[in-house]
Amino acid sequence: MKRSILLLTIMAGILLFGVHAHAEGDLTKQQPVEVRLELGNKQNALRFFPADLKFETGKLYKLVLYNPSGMKHYFSSESMAGAVFTRKVQVNGKDGKPIAEVKGVIREIEVYPDSTAEWWFVPVKSGTFSDLKCTIAGHTEAGMVGTIVIK
Repeated sequence: MKRSILLLTIMAGILLFGVHAHAEGDLTKQQPVEVRLELGNKQNALRFFPADLKFETGKLYKLVLYNPSGMKHYFSSESMAGAVFTRKVQVNGKDGKPIAEVKGVIREIEVYPDSTAEWWFVPVKSGTFSDLKCTIAGHTEAGMVGTIVIK
């Protein structure tokens, strides 16, 4: 409960007062910084490409999660989930057009083969989070892990 109140307080400060230098006033008018992450590859390697992600508090990001492999994968990071304000997750069809949006707290995103999801978020807490993984049995153990740094 205290954690939820703290996150709401931080988000209110950012949205109402523009406390971060990168906010440049109205966050609703910010253009997102696009970061692309591939979950596996066409050879079905159990890796994230890249495995290390870097973000800054107060900036709007569009994390494009693309799965070029022949199997589904998960993007899962409990630590990151608690350090960002999620605007939305957008699911795109084969033609790249949006077919669904998800709002609220996101802890894990499943991306099917040859599909894309976009996570739109603003980091509100800095830290180094080493819990990025694909939670499908055997994928973490095979090396599908990564690190997220928020400055």
